Amino acid sequence: MKLINPLEEHLMEMMSWFSSQKELSDWAGPGFRYPFEKFSFVEDLNLHKLNSFSLISEEGEFLAFGQYYLRLGKCHLGRLIVSPKYRGKGIANELLNRLSTDGLIDLQVLEISLFVLTHNEAAIKAYEKFGFVISEYPEEIQLENCIYMIKN
Repeated sequence: MKLINPLEEHLMEMMSWFSSQKELSDWAGPGFRYPFEKFSFVEDLNLHKLNSFSLISEEGEFLAFGQYYLRLGKCHLGRLIVSPKYRGKGIANELLNRLSTDGLIDLQVLEISLFVLTHNEAAIKAYEKFGFVISEYPEEIQLENCIYMIKN
């Protein structure tokens, strides 16, 4: 598996993974337009402003997507998603590992952070398995039912 810049076909496939405003908001956060088309999806994703990656298999199959950027002196992971057909197969761990490794080096920081909604129990479990712990966020979190997690 490897991280690459997202291809147009990856974005089109990702767009098919969301069938409601709630599904999209749970993943992308508030402010992401729905319904979307390719232009608005790419624009709202901040694809050209954030470090954005597709995780692909050795055969080139699109497995997952994620982003990272600098937030409060940490490598902050965002918009992490695994293809519905590959969930439960350890892909999330691989995505977290590769994004974290590259992000820590690229941003020259020592810690990783992320936000997750409290009802996303599968994601919380994956993050805890990877070593993330729930932590206090130093500011008010603008999103309801959202927790902050960090990993040293």
